Amino acid sequence: MIPLQDLLIFAAAALLMVLTPGPNMIYLISRSICQGRKAGVTSLLGVVAGFFVHLFAAAAGLTAVFLAVPMAYEVLKWAGALYLLWLAWQAVKPGARSPFEPQQLPPDSSRKLITMGFLTSALNPKIAVFYLSVFPQFINPEHGSVFSQSIILGLTQISVSFCVNLLIALFAAGIASWFVRNPTWLALQRYVMGFVLAALAVRLMLEQRRAA
Repeated sequence: MIPLQDLLIFAAAALLMVLTPGPNMIYLISRSICQGRKAGVTSLLGVVAGFFVHLFAAAAGLTAVFLAVPMAYEVLKWAGALYLLWLAWQAVKPGARSPFEPQQLPPDSSRKLITMGFLTSALNPKIAVFYLSVFPQFINPEHGSVFSQSIILGLTQISVSFCVNLLIALFAAGIASWFVRNPTWLALQRYVMGFVLAALAVRLMLEQRRAA
């Protein structure tokens, strides 16, 4: 079983990941603003279904890697740290685009909304890299099945992402309007997120290799 402290840290990392602008967030916000809350929530169902593709692929792959190539942990550790540093830079770099600047999208049927949400999520490289590079930092073979630990982490990430994205879908228009009126807070949010992501990257780089 994954220690509670590690699980909470992972949940915080998942929260930062979902708050970092990416294809899923931009699509959900744009859909919610252009077609309404119901369309945003419907699209979210497809996004969550896409998460499960990443979850089971990562769980099976990481299990094989940990069993076959123990030294791969070091590679994945540094890949995860570099990925978090890249996300931090994306948050604070000059000219970073706010996800609350929606794209104009035409109305779609519920079936198409779910399909597009699923494809946006399943083909999202941000999620794939997060699963493959950050997951291993919180998995320890001494705590039991690597596959089971991967499933627990995946369900945690999906739960965090669902809750945050549901709020975004429900209140996208209001949030976007508020940020338009308060651009200073938008900039501050970006820098705080960038700092925390960089701090987490440093933590991963200092993490000791776990025995296989």
